[in-house]
Amino acid sequence: MTTHNTNVACCTIPAVLSDYTPKGTFKSLGSFDKVYVTGPDASTNAIVCVYDIFGYFPQTQQGADIIASTLNTTVYMPDFFEPDGPFPHDPFPPTTDEGKQALQNFFGTTANPPKNVEKLIEFGKVLKTNGAKKIGVYGFCWGGKVSILASGENTPFSAVSIIHPAMLSVEDSSKLTVPLAIYPSKDESSEDYEKIVEVLSKKPFASQCDHKYYSTMHHGWAAARADLKNEENKKEFEDVYTKITTFFKTTLE
Repeated sequence: MTTHNTNVACCTIPAVLSDYTPKGTFKSLGSFDKVYVTGPDASTNAIVCVYDIFGYFPQTQQGADIIASTLNTTVYMPDFFEPDGPFPHDPFPPTTDEGKQALQNFFGTTANPPKNVEKLIEFGKVLKTNGAKKIGVYGFCWGGKVSILASGENTPFSAVSIIHPAMLSVEDSSKLTVPLAIYPSKDESSEDYEKIVEVLSKKPFASQCDHKYYSTMHHGWAAARADLKNEENKKEFEDVYTKITTFFKTTLE
């Protein structure tokens, strides 16, 4: 079954080129040939990042570097799109019917959420086997969907955060078994967001959850679509990463 992404902003807002130089390195780990690793060589806990549809992008790696250095925790960003690669960012958005169909096909194949949920869960188990006591996971856009779906019953993760998540679903939040931090943009449904916050308020771990609706930010402002030369975007980029690190500091202690 093909998975369709109905988030219009996700399918139309282009990535923003950045001159940031990532601080981490690439390694082979678990079933992945390529994993971006940043932070200390070893840490008691670990955090996994699930990137957006553009794959490895300087702003996304910059965020991972911030989390790793702030928490002194190793952050891993597996290449979920290997060997096919991410959806091309140039040109984007697709303007032809063929291009638009190719994007939807991408969500049904390379970026198929259920298939990648399995890969994410397996990677979490590898980190546990390697000694990580608690593991957090956070995802953007498409990666937000994958991250929340991997955080239900028998999850290897202790906490999950989703940032400007595509394919937002109240049903997904009802199946959560670990704390959630949710940070949508103005391009995600505020109604669904409020329903999810309501669901979280009834969970036994409600006090550990966090949420903020970034009403002035566009979809992608904290990952590949972040324009850090824009002062407002830069301020909110810093704000959400402060929130993410505080959330993981609390839930992974």
